[in-house]
Amino acid sequence: MTRVVITGMGAVSPNGNGFDEFVEHTLAGKIGIKPITKFDAAPTGITVAGQIDDFDPSEAVGKKAARRMDLYSQYAIQTAAEAVAMAGINEENTAPEDLGVIYGSGIGGLTTIQEQVIKMHDKGPKRVSPMFVPMAIANMAAGNIAIRFNAQNICTSIVTACATGTNSIGEAYCQIKEGRAQVMIAGGSEASVNEIGIAGFAALTALSTTTDPLKASRPFDKDRNGFVLGEGGAAMVLESLEHAQKRDAQILGEIVGYGATGDAYHITSPDPEGRGASRAMQQAIDEAGIAPEKVDYINAHGTATHANDAGEALAVNQVFGKDSQVLVSSIKGMTGHLLGAAGAIEAVVTVAALQKGVLPPNVGCENQDPACQVNLVDQTNQNQPDAEYALSNSFGFGGHNAVLAFRKWK
Repeated sequence: MTRVVITGMGAVSPNGNGFDEFVEHTLAGKIGIKPITKFDAAPTGITVAGQIDDFDPSEAVGKKAARRMDLYSQYAIQTAAEAVAMAGINEENTAPEDLGVIYGSGIGGLTTIQEQVIKMHDKGPKRVSPMFVPMAIANMAAGNIAIRFNAQNICTSIVTACATGTNSIGEAYCQIKEGRAQVMIAGGSEASVNEIGIAGFAALTALSTTTDPLKASRPFDKDRNGFVLGEGGAAMVLESLEHAQKRDAQILGEIVGYGATGDAYHITSPDPEGRGASRAMQQAIDEAGIAPEKVDYINAHGTATHANDAGEALAVNQVFGKDSQVLVSSIKGMTGHLLGAAGAIEAVVTVAALQKGVLPPNVGCENQDPACQVNLVDQTNQNQPDAEYALSNSFGFGGHNAVLAFRKWK
């Protein structure tokens, strides 16, 4: 069986622009949630978000190219460029036919859709931009990445709401494992911190109405009151072990398992019994060929909604037992919820955490909910130099469950 390793990673997040800054800040517990300044959010009743303020598309994307891309595609290009540069992938060491892309978004070009619908309403249909469709559609991040790096193997997008990034990396892993590709660029991006994005989730009563950005996103806390919307993206370069070793690449980690299930329960609520989530975790563990007690860390989906956190904790208990010592944390207390990009940035920080032997703390939990019986990571136990295996969980609207199993590279 072909082994699949990670040779490059890139990220842009509310608490760190670029891989190094994102990882450093996340392991240090730095919160990137802040007051919304992109628009007047007061009428929505929501005041804070995981907003990115320091993104400059001219650097990685280019000013001309950026004008033809929605912000979510711009995030995708930056993260992919950083991951490809880190991996050292080029046409001299990788044939274009061996390089593929699976990169998704939960929504796609929401900012473009909002702007163009307003323009049509105010000025008429003839004023709609000819670039509206190519900028708005959710597959265009993958298309733009493939064009930028001449990736001629599979080029596709996955849309599974908040599980998108994890499913994208998992399916890219399968492409290499099955011998269909040698190298894959995989991940997810999202740019929905805008009027319609905030208003839509606020109408669902899914968002936290807390005004203090440092206490708005509280995964596993008994007083949590909803998630905080975030934006950004992340990418991984996955590679067959043979291909990576042949070109003497630096290996950052290994993917050893992938699980994907459906709840078949409800369009927005997770199965309260956690059955689909637990089966996805078990699938990833089984594919890794290890017992549950070998897993040292779980990067939880942990959205800070009552239903998600309680259901996920129950699922963890089902797989690992209530007396398990596996450590758990959600980084959404620092980043907010990046929707289709969440699983991608969380996979990146999980691999980096194993590599460094330092786990990200579960920021925002002051009083752990008794309904969430898991061992949370804090500053007292985050140093874990011997941690070898980790899971990264993502669960999306529609009942999509996706889990990745990673192994520290030795």
